[in-house]
Amino acid sequence: MDNPLVFIVDDDYSLRRLLEFTLKSWGYDCQSFSSGDALLNNLDENPDVVLLDHMMPGLSGLDTLTGVREKKPDLPVIMLSAQGKIDVAVELMRAGATDYFTKPVDLKRLQFALNNALNLRDLQGRVRMLQDTLESSVRFENIISNSGVMQDVLKLVDKARNSDINVLIEGESGTGKELIARAIHFNGARKEKPFVVINCAAIPRELLESELFGHERGAFTGAVERKIGKFEAAHTGSIFLDEIGELDMSLQAKLLRVIQTKEFERVGGVDTLTSDARLISATNRDLLAMAEQREFREDLYYRLSTFPIKLPPLRERPSEIPLLSEHFLKRFSERERRPDLSFHPDTLSLLSRYSWPGNVRELQSIIERSVLLAEDDVIHPQDLPQALRFIGGDDQHGISTEVFSSREDVLPLEKIKEIAVRRALELHEGNISETARALQIGRTTLYDIIRKFDIPT
Repeated sequence: MDNPLVFIVDDDYSLRRLLEFTLKSWGYDCQSFSSGDALLNNLDENPDVVLLDHMMPGLSGLDTLTGVREKKPDLPVIMLSAQGKIDVAVELMRAGATDYFTKPVDLKRLQFALNNALNLRDLQGRVRMLQDTLESSVRFENIISNSGVMQDVLKLVDKARNSDINVLIEGESGTGKELIARAIHFNGARKEKPFVVINCAAIPRELLESELFGHERGAFTGAVERKIGKFEAAHTGSIFLDEIGELDMSLQAKLLRVIQTKEFERVGGVDTLTSDARLISATNRDLLAMAEQREFREDLYYRLSTFPIKLPPLRERPSEIPLLSEHFLKRFSERERRPDLSFHPDTLSLLSRYSWPGNVRELQSIIERSVLLAEDDVIHPQDLPQALRFIGGDDQHGISTEVFSSREDVLPLEKIKEIAVRRALELHEGNISETARALQIGRTTLYDIIRKFDIPT
Protein backbone atom coordinates (compact mmCIF):
# COMPACT_ATOMS: atom_id res chain seq x y z
CA MET A 1 0.00 0.00 0.00
CA ASP A 2 1.33 3.47 -0.93
CA ASN A 3 2.12 5.93 1.84
CA PRO A 4 -0.43 8.70 2.34
CA LEU A 5 0.46 11.85 0.37
CA VAL A 6 0.51 15.15 2.27
CA PHE A 7 0.74 18.55 0.53
CA ILE A 8 2.51 21.20 2.62
CA VAL A 9 1.77 24.82 1.65
CA ASP A 10 3.68 27.63 3.34
CA ASP A 11 5.77 30.58 2.15
CA ASP A 12 8.33 29.84 4.93
CA TYR A 13 10.96 27.54 3.34
CA SER A 14 12.46 26.48 6.70
CA LEU A 15 9.09 25.40 8.08
CA ARG A 16 8.30 23.45 4.91
CA ARG A 17 11.60 21.56 5.19
CA LEU A 18 11.01 20.83 8.89
CA LEU A 19 7.51 19.52 8.25
CA GLU A 20 8.69 17.42 5.30
CA PHE A 21 11.45 15.79 7.35
CA THR A 22 9.11 15.10 10.28
CA LEU A 23 6.22 13.74 8.21
CA LYS A 24 8.49 11.45 6.21
CA SER A 25 9.78 9.98 9.47
CA TRP A 26 6.14 9.21 10.32
CA GLY A 27 5.65 7.31 7.05
CA TYR A 28 4.07 10.00 4.86
CA ASP A 29 5.02 11.05 1.33
CA CYS A 30 5.24 14.84 1.05
CA GLN A 31 5.12 17.52 -1.61
CA SER A 32 5.70 21.20 -0.79
CA PHE A 33 4.42 24.43 -2.32
CA SER A 34 5.18 28.05 -1.52
CA SER A 35 1.82 29.49 -2.60
CA GLY A 36 -1.89 28.74 -2.72
CA ASP A 37 -1.95 29.03 -6.52
CA ALA A 38 0.68 26.28 -6.80
CA LEU A 39 -1.40 24.02 -4.57
CA LEU A 40 -4.58 24.54 -6.57
CA ASN A 41 -2.75 23.84 -9.82
CA ASN A 42 -1.56 20.46 -8.52
CA LEU A 43 -4.69 19.11 -6.83
CA ASP A 44 -5.12 16.59 -9.65
CA GLU A 45 -2.28 14.61 -8.04
CA ASN A 46 -4.87 13.64 -5.37
CA PRO A 47 -3.24 14.37 -2.02
CA ASP A 48 -4.69 12.66 1.05
CA VAL A 49 -4.24 15.65 3.40
CA VAL A 50 -3.21 19.30 3.02
CA LEU A 51 -1.28 21.38 5.59
CA LEU A 52 -2.08 24.99 4.65
CA ASP A 53 -0.63 28.25 5.97
CA HIS A 54 -3.13 30.97 6.78
CA MET A 55 -1.06 34.11 6.08
CA MET A 56 0.71 33.99 2.69
CA PRO A 57 1.53 36.60 0.05
CA GLY A 58 -0.66 36.44 -3.02
CA LEU A 59 -3.59 34.07 -2.59
CA SER A 60 -4.43 33.93 1.13
CA GLY A 61 -4.86 30.73 3.07
CA LEU A 62 -8.60 31.38 3.42
CA ASP A 63 -9.05 31.92 -0.33
CA THR A 64 -6.93 28.85 -1.03
CA LEU A 65 -9.08 26.81 1.36
CA THR A 66 -12.19 27.99 -0.50
CA GLY A 67 -10.62 26.90 -3.81
CA VAL A 68 -9.78 23.47 -2.38
CA ARG A 69 -13.34 23.02 -1.17
CA GLU A 70 -14.69 23.83 -4.63
CA LYS A 71 -12.40 21.30 -6.35
CA LYS A 72 -12.06 18.62 -3.64
CA PRO A 73 -14.89 19.01 -1.11
CA ASP A 74 -13.88 15.91 0.88
CA LEU A 75 -10.12 16.61 1.05
CA PRO A 76 -9.01 17.17 4.70
CA VAL A 77 -7.26 20.54 5.14
CA ILE A 78 -5.36 21.38 8.36
CA MET A 79 -4.72 25.11 8.75
CA LEU A 80 -1.52 26.58 10.24
CA SER A 81 -1.46 30.16 11.52
CA ALA A 82 0.82 32.50 13.44
CA GLN A 83 -2.31 34.16 14.77
CA GLY A 84 -3.81 32.58 17.86
CA LYS A 85 -7.07 34.51 17.76
CA ILE A 86 -10.28 32.60 18.38
CA ASP A 87 -12.19 34.52 15.70
CA VAL A 88 -9.58 33.49 13.08
CA ALA A 89 -9.92 29.82 14.05
CA VAL A 90 -13.73 30.06 13.93
CA GLU A 91 -13.63 31.69 10.48
CA LEU A 92 -11.34 28.99 9.08
CA MET A 93 -13.35 26.13 10.56
CA ARG A 94 -16.55 27.59 9.12
CA ALA A 95 -14.84 27.79 5.73
CA GLY A 96 -14.26 24.04 5.86
CA ALA A 97 -10.94 23.49 7.64
CA THR A 98 -10.58 20.06 9.24
CA ASP A 99 -8.35 21.31 12.06
CA TYR A 100 -6.42 24.42 13.12
CA PHE A 101 -2.89 24.85 14.59
CA THR A 102 -1.05 27.91 15.82
CA LYS A 103 2.65 28.28 15.11
CA PRO A 104 5.05 27.00 16.31
CA VAL A 105 3.29 23.75 15.51
CA ASP A 106 2.91 21.14 18.28
CA LEU A 107 4.29 18.17 16.31
CA LYS A 108 2.95 15.52 18.69
CA ARG A 109 -0.55 16.91 18.38
CA LEU A 110 -0.08 17.30 14.61
CA GLN A 111 0.64 13.58 14.30
CA PHE A 112 -2.70 12.78 15.94
CA ALA A 113 -4.44 15.34 13.73
CA LEU A 114 -3.05 13.77 10.57
CA ASN A 115 -4.24 10.31 11.66
CA ASN A 116 -7.69 11.72 12.41
CA ALA A 117 -7.79 13.50 9.04
CA LEU A 118 -6.99 10.27 7.19
CA ASN A 119 -9.64 8.40 9.18
CA LEU A 120 -12.11 11.16 8.32
CA ARG A 121 -11.23 10.89 4.63
CA ASP A 122 -11.78 7.12 4.69
CA LEU A 123 -15.07 7.53 6.55
CA GLN A 124 -16.30 10.14 4.08
CA GLY A 125 -15.39 7.81 1.24
CA ARG A 126 -17.41 4.98 2.76
CA VAL A 127 -20.35 7.29 3.42
CA ARG A 128 -20.19 8.51 -0.17
CA MET A 129 -20.12 4.92 -1.45
CA LEU A 130 -23.09 3.96 0.72
CA GLN A 131 -24.99 7.06 -0.38
CA ASP A 132 -24.29 6.29 -4.03
CA THR A 133 -25.55 2.73 -3.46
CA LEU A 134 -28.66 4.05 -1.73
CA GLU A 135 -29.33 6.60 -4.46
CA SER A 136 -28.92 4.00 -7.19
CA SER A 137 -31.38 1.69 -5.41
CA VAL A 138 -34.12 4.34 -5.50
CA ARG A 139 -33.62 5.57 -9.05
CA PHE A 140 -36.84 5.23 -11.02
CA GLU A 141 -35.38 2.60 -13.34
CA ASN A 142 -34.47 0.44 -10.32
CA ILE A 143 -37.95 0.44 -8.77
CA ILE A 144 -39.30 -2.90 -9.90
CA SER A 145 -42.66 -2.54 -11.58
CA ASN A 146 -44.42 -3.70 -14.73
CA SER A 147 -48.00 -2.79 -13.84
CA GLY A 148 -49.94 0.20 -15.06
CA VAL A 149 -51.01 1.29 -11.59
CA MET A 150 -47.40 1.48 -10.35
CA GLN A 151 -46.32 3.33 -13.47
CA ASP A 152 -48.98 5.92 -12.61
CA VAL A 153 -47.47 6.17 -9.12
CA LEU A 154 -43.99 6.74 -10.54
CA LYS A 155 -45.35 9.51 -12.77
CA LEU A 156 -46.62 11.27 -9.64
CA VAL A 157 -43.24 10.77 -7.95
CA ASP A 158 -41.55 12.33 -10.96
CA LYS A 159 -43.81 15.40 -10.71
CA ALA A 160 -43.20 15.80 -6.96
CA ARG A 161 -39.45 15.18 -6.72
CA ASN A 162 -38.21 18.69 -7.60
CA SER A 163 -40.99 20.49 -5.76
CA ASP A 164 -41.21 21.51 -2.09
CA ILE A 165 -44.88 20.51 -1.94
CA ASN A 166 -46.01 18.37 1.02
CA VAL A 167 -46.50 14.74 -0.04
CA LEU A 168 -48.72 12.19 1.73
CA ILE A 169 -48.06 8.57 0.73
CA GLU A 170 -51.01 6.29 1.53
CA GLY A 171 -51.01 2.52 1.41
CA GLU A 172 -51.20 -0.69 3.37
CA SER A 173 -48.28 -1.89 5.49
CA GLY A 174 -45.50 -3.33 3.37
CA THR A 175 -46.39 -1.63 0.08
CA GLY A 176 -43.12 0.33 -0.05
CA LYS A 177 -44.07 3.78 1.24
CA GLU A 178 -40.57 4.57 2.51
CA LEU A 179 -39.06 3.44 -0.80
CA ILE A 180 -41.27 5.98 -2.60
CA ALA A 181 -40.34 8.69 -0.08
CA ARG A 182 -36.64 8.00 -0.68
CA ALA A 183 -37.22 8.06 -4.45
CA ILE A 184 -38.76 11.53 -4.14
CA HIS A 185 -35.85 12.83 -2.08
CA PHE A 186 -32.87 11.17 -3.79
CA ASN A 187 -34.10 11.97 -7.31
CA GLY A 188 -34.88 15.57 -6.46
CA ALA A 189 -33.18 18.91 -5.90
CA ARG A 190 -32.44 18.13 -2.23
CA LYS A 191 -30.69 14.79 -2.79
CA GLU A 192 -27.36 16.08 -1.41
CA LYS A 193 -29.09 17.22 1.80
CA PRO A 194 -30.19 15.10 4.80
CA PHE A 195 -33.02 12.59 4.54
CA VAL A 196 -34.31 12.08 8.07
CA VAL A 197 -36.79 9.31 8.94
CA ILE A 198 -38.95 9.02 12.04
CA ASN A 199 -41.60 6.36 12.69
CA CYS A 200 -44.34 8.02 14.73
CA ALA A 201 -45.70 4.64 15.84
CA ALA A 202 -42.37 3.28 17.10
CA ILE A 203 -41.64 5.96 19.72
CA PRO A 204 -43.59 6.40 22.98
CA ARG A 205 -45.85 9.42 22.80
CA GLU A 206 -44.17 11.10 25.76
CA LEU A 207 -40.82 10.98 23.93
CA LEU A 208 -42.00 11.75 20.41
CA GLU A 209 -42.10 15.53 20.91
CA SER A 210 -38.43 15.48 21.92
CA GLU A 211 -37.57 13.31 18.91
CA LEU A 212 -39.31 15.71 16.55
CA PHE A 213 -38.27 19.05 18.01
CA GLY A 214 -35.38 18.28 20.37
CA HIS A 215 -35.01 19.33 24.00
CA GLU A 216 -32.83 21.48 26.23
CA ARG A 217 -30.75 20.15 29.06
CA GLY A 218 -32.88 19.72 32.18
CA ALA A 219 -36.17 19.96 30.25
CA PHE A 220 -37.36 16.77 31.97
CA THR A 221 -36.00 13.93 34.07
CA GLY A 222 -33.21 12.23 32.12
CA ALA A 223 -32.53 15.21 29.83
CA VAL A 224 -28.88 15.47 30.82
CA GLU A 225 -27.83 17.34 27.68
CA ARG A 226 -29.29 19.24 24.75
CA LYS A 227 -30.80 17.04 22.00
CA ILE A 228 -31.19 18.09 18.37
CA GLY A 229 -34.60 17.10 17.01
CA LYS A 230 -35.42 15.56 13.64
CA PHE A 231 -36.76 18.80 12.15
CA GLU A 232 -33.56 20.60 13.08
CA ALA A 233 -31.42 17.77 11.69
CA ALA A 234 -33.41 17.72 8.43
CA HIS A 235 -32.95 21.45 7.76
CA THR A 236 -32.64 22.09 3.97
CA GLY A 237 -33.25 18.37 3.37
CA SER A 238 -36.32 16.17 3.75
CA ILE A 239 -38.07 14.71 6.78
CA PHE A 240 -40.14 11.56 6.38
CA LEU A 241 -42.83 11.06 9.02
CA ASP A 242 -43.92 7.44 8.76
CA GLU A 243 -47.19 6.26 10.38
CA ILE A 244 -48.33 9.88 10.75
CA GLY A 245 -51.80 8.65 11.74
CA GLU A 246 -50.40 7.57 15.13
CA LEU A 247 -49.43 11.13 16.08
CA ASP A 248 -51.00 12.38 19.32
CA MET A 249 -53.52 15.22 18.93
CA SER A 250 -51.39 17.62 20.99
CA LEU A 251 -48.40 16.98 18.73
CA GLN A 252 -50.58 17.39 15.67
CA ALA A 253 -51.14 21.02 16.66
CA LYS A 254 -47.39 21.61 17.00
CA LEU A 255 -46.70 19.90 13.68
CA LEU A 256 -49.31 22.10 12.02
CA ARG A 257 -47.48 25.18 13.29
CA VAL A 258 -44.15 23.94 11.88
CA ILE A 259 -45.78 23.35 8.49
CA GLN A 260 -47.36 26.81 8.49
CA THR A 261 -44.47 28.88 9.88
CA LYS A 262 -41.35 26.66 9.62
CA GLU A 263 -40.78 27.56 13.29
CA PHE A 264 -40.59 25.52 16.51
CA GLU A 265 -38.98 25.43 19.96
CA ARG A 266 -37.09 22.61 21.62
CA VAL A 267 -38.83 21.06 24.63
CA GLY A 268 -37.90 23.24 27.60
CA GLY A 269 -36.45 25.93 25.34
CA VAL A 270 -37.39 29.54 24.68
CA ASP A 271 -35.49 30.19 21.44
CA THR A 272 -37.49 29.96 18.22
CA LEU A 273 -35.77 27.79 15.63
CA THR A 274 -36.51 27.39 11.94
CA SER A 275 -36.41 24.37 9.66
CA ASP A 276 -36.59 24.42 5.88
CA ALA A 277 -37.16 20.66 5.74
CA ARG A 278 -39.31 19.30 2.93
CA LEU A 279 -42.13 17.24 4.51
CA ILE A 280 -43.06 13.77 3.26
CA SER A 281 -45.45 11.71 5.38
CA ALA A 282 -46.98 8.25 5.10
CA THR A 283 -49.85 6.31 6.63
CA ASN A 284 -51.65 2.99 6.35
CA ARG A 285 -54.78 4.52 7.88
CA ASP A 286 -57.64 6.54 6.40
CA LEU A 287 -56.76 9.98 7.76
CA LEU A 288 -59.84 11.64 6.29
CA ALA A 289 -62.11 9.13 8.04
CA MET A 290 -60.12 9.70 11.23
CA ALA A 291 -60.63 13.44 10.82
CA GLU A 292 -64.38 12.92 10.48
CA GLN A 293 -64.27 10.95 13.76
CA ARG A 294 -62.20 13.75 15.35
CA GLU A 295 -59.25 11.39 15.77
CA PHE A 296 -57.06 13.48 13.46
CA ARG A 297 -56.99 17.22 12.84
CA GLU A 298 -58.76 18.04 9.59
CA ASP A 299 -56.64 21.15 8.99
CA LEU A 300 -53.46 19.10 9.42
CA TYR A 301 -54.76 16.43 7.03
CA TYR A 302 -55.25 18.97 4.27
CA ARG A 303 -51.79 20.45 4.92
CA LEU A 304 -50.15 17.02 4.74
CA SER A 305 -52.06 15.80 1.70
CA THR A 306 -51.40 18.69 -0.67
CA PHE A 307 -49.98 16.08 -3.06
CA PRO A 308 -51.33 12.60 -2.19
CA ILE A 309 -49.81 9.42 -3.63
CA LYS A 310 -51.79 6.20 -3.19
CA LEU A 311 -49.77 2.98 -3.28
CA PRO A 312 -51.83 -0.01 -4.44
CA PRO A 313 -51.52 -3.27 -2.49
CA LEU A 314 -49.65 -6.13 -4.11
CA ARG A 315 -52.86 -8.10 -4.70
CA GLU A 316 -53.96 -5.35 -7.11
CA ARG A 317 -50.77 -5.72 -9.19
CA PRO A 318 -50.37 -9.52 -9.48
CA SER A 319 -48.22 -9.25 -12.60
CA GLU A 320 -45.41 -7.91 -10.38
CA ILE A 321 -45.33 -10.93 -8.04
CA PRO A 322 -43.14 -13.17 -10.28
CA LEU A 323 -40.91 -10.18 -11.09
CA LEU A 324 -40.43 -9.26 -7.43
CA SER A 325 -40.00 -12.91 -6.44
CA GLU A 326 -37.15 -13.35 -8.91
CA HIS A 327 -35.59 -10.08 -7.73
CA PHE A 328 -35.59 -11.15 -4.08
CA LEU A 329 -34.41 -14.64 -4.99
CA LYS A 330 -31.40 -13.17 -6.81
CA ARG A 331 -30.56 -10.89 -3.88
CA PHE A 332 -30.80 -13.49 -1.14
CA SER A 333 -29.31 -16.40 -3.09
CA GLU A 334 -26.22 -14.27 -3.82
CA ARG A 335 -25.96 -13.28 -0.17
CA GLU A 336 -26.20 -16.92 0.95
CA ARG A 337 -23.80 -18.05 -1.79
CA ARG A 338 -26.43 -20.18 -3.52
CA PRO A 339 -26.45 -18.58 -7.00
CA ASP A 340 -27.99 -21.61 -8.73
CA LEU A 341 -31.29 -21.46 -6.81
CA SER A 342 -34.47 -21.24 -8.84
CA PHE A 343 -38.22 -21.56 -8.28
CA HIS A 344 -40.20 -24.72 -9.02
CA PRO A 345 -43.10 -23.75 -11.35
CA ASP A 346 -45.61 -24.81 -8.69
CA THR A 347 -43.91 -22.48 -6.20
CA LEU A 348 -44.23 -19.49 -8.51
CA SER A 349 -47.84 -20.45 -9.16
CA LEU A 350 -48.58 -20.52 -5.43
CA LEU A 351 -46.81 -17.21 -4.86
CA SER A 352 -48.81 -15.63 -7.69
CA ARG A 353 -52.16 -16.82 -6.29
CA TYR A 354 -51.55 -15.67 -2.71
CA SER A 355 -53.29 -12.47 -1.64
CA TRP A 356 -50.24 -11.02 0.20
CA PRO A 357 -51.85 -9.18 3.12
CA GLY A 358 -48.33 -8.09 4.14
CA ASN A 359 -47.60 -6.92 0.58
CA VAL A 360 -44.03 -6.60 -0.72
CA ARG A 361 -42.51 -6.78 2.77
CA GLU A 362 -44.16 -10.17 3.37
CA LEU A 363 -43.04 -11.44 -0.04
CA GLN A 364 -39.45 -10.41 0.67
CA SER A 365 -39.49 -12.10 4.07
CA ILE A 366 -40.87 -15.36 2.68
CA ILE A 367 -38.35 -15.52 -0.18
CA GLU A 368 -35.50 -14.86 2.24
CA ARG A 369 -36.71 -17.70 4.48
CA SER A 370 -37.19 -20.07 1.57
CA VAL A 371 -33.63 -19.52 0.31
CA LEU A 372 -32.37 -20.90 3.63
CA LEU A 373 -34.83 -23.80 3.76
CA ALA A 374 -34.37 -25.12 0.22
CA GLU A 375 -32.69 -28.54 0.34
CA ASP A 376 -31.45 -28.48 -3.25
CA ASP A 377 -31.15 -25.87 -6.01
CA VAL A 378 -34.91 -25.55 -6.38
CA ILE A 379 -37.38 -23.83 -4.04
CA HIS A 380 -40.35 -26.19 -3.79
CA PRO A 381 -43.81 -25.42 -2.43
CA GLN A 382 -42.96 -27.22 0.81
CA ASP A 383 -40.20 -24.64 1.39
CA LEU A 384 -42.88 -21.98 1.80
CA PRO A 385 -44.49 -21.27 5.21
CA GLN A 386 -47.52 -23.35 6.12
CA ALA A 387 -49.53 -20.18 6.70
CA LEU A 388 -48.96 -19.15 3.09
CA ARG A 389 -49.94 -22.56 1.74
CA PHE A 390 -53.01 -22.50 3.96
CA ILE A 391 -54.22 -19.02 2.99
CA GLY A 392 -52.90 -18.91 -0.58
CA GLY A 393 -55.84 -20.58 -2.25
CA ASP A 394 -57.76 -20.45 -5.49
CA ASP A 395 -59.29 -17.15 -4.42
CA GLN A 396 -57.78 -14.53 -2.14
CA HIS A 397 -59.93 -15.49 0.85
CA GLY A 398 -60.21 -19.26 0.34
CA ILE A 399 -58.29 -22.33 1.43
CA SER A 400 -55.96 -23.89 -1.06
CA THR A 401 -56.88 -27.38 -2.21
CA GLU A 402 -53.13 -28.03 -2.45
CA VAL A 403 -52.74 -27.62 1.31
CA PHE A 404 -55.38 -30.27 2.10
CA SER A 405 -54.18 -32.63 -0.61
CA SER A 406 -54.32 -35.63 1.74
CA ARG A 407 -56.00 -36.59 5.00
CA GLU A 408 -52.73 -36.13 6.83
CA ASP A 409 -52.63 -32.46 5.76
CA VAL A 410 -55.96 -31.52 7.35
CA LEU A 411 -55.58 -29.19 10.35
CA PRO A 412 -57.99 -28.85 13.29
CA LEU A 413 -60.18 -25.77 13.00
CA GLU A 414 -58.79 -24.34 16.26
CA LYS A 415 -55.25 -24.71 14.88
CA ILE A 416 -56.27 -22.88 11.73
CA LYS A 417 -57.68 -20.10 13.91
CA GLU A 418 -54.42 -19.85 15.86
CA ILE A 419 -52.31 -19.76 12.67
CA ALA A 420 -54.50 -17.04 11.17
CA VAL A 421 -54.29 -14.83 14.27
CA ARG A 422 -50.53 -15.30 14.70
CA ARG A 423 -49.92 -14.47 11.05
CA ALA A 424 -52.24 -11.47 11.01
CA LEU A 425 -50.61 -10.04 14.15
CA GLU A 426 -47.19 -10.48 12.59
CA LEU A 427 -48.21 -8.77 9.36
CA HIS A 428 -49.84 -5.86 11.20
CA GLU A 429 -46.87 -5.52 13.57
CA GLY A 430 -48.92 -6.24 16.68
CA ASN A 431 -51.55 -3.57 16.03
CA ILE A 432 -54.70 -4.99 17.63
CA SER A 433 -57.19 -2.71 15.85
CA GLU A 434 -55.78 -3.40 12.38
CA THR A 435 -55.50 -7.14 13.05
CA ALA A 436 -59.11 -7.37 14.23
CA ARG A 437 -60.26 -5.38 11.21
CA ALA A 438 -58.32 -7.61 8.80
CA LEU A 439 -59.70 -10.79 10.41
CA GLN A 440 -63.20 -9.25 10.51
CA ILE A 441 -63.64 -9.98 14.21
CA GLY A 442 -64.10 -7.76 17.24
CA ARG A 443 -61.20 -6.70 19.45
CA THR A 444 -62.67 -8.65 22.37
CA THR A 445 -62.80 -11.85 20.30
CA LEU A 446 -59.24 -11.26 19.18
CA TYR A 447 -58.04 -10.79 22.77
CA ASP A 448 -59.81 -14.06 23.75
CA ILE A 449 -57.93 -15.97 21.01
CA ILE A 450 -54.63 -14.36 22.00
CA ARG A 451 -55.10 -15.42 25.63
CA LYS A 452 -56.28 -18.91 24.73
CA PHE A 453 -53.23 -19.72 22.61
CA ASP A 454 -50.79 -17.52 24.55
CA ILE A 455 -49.87 -15.53 21.44
CA PRO A 456 -47.31 -12.79 22.03
CA THR A 457 -48.29 -9.29 20.94
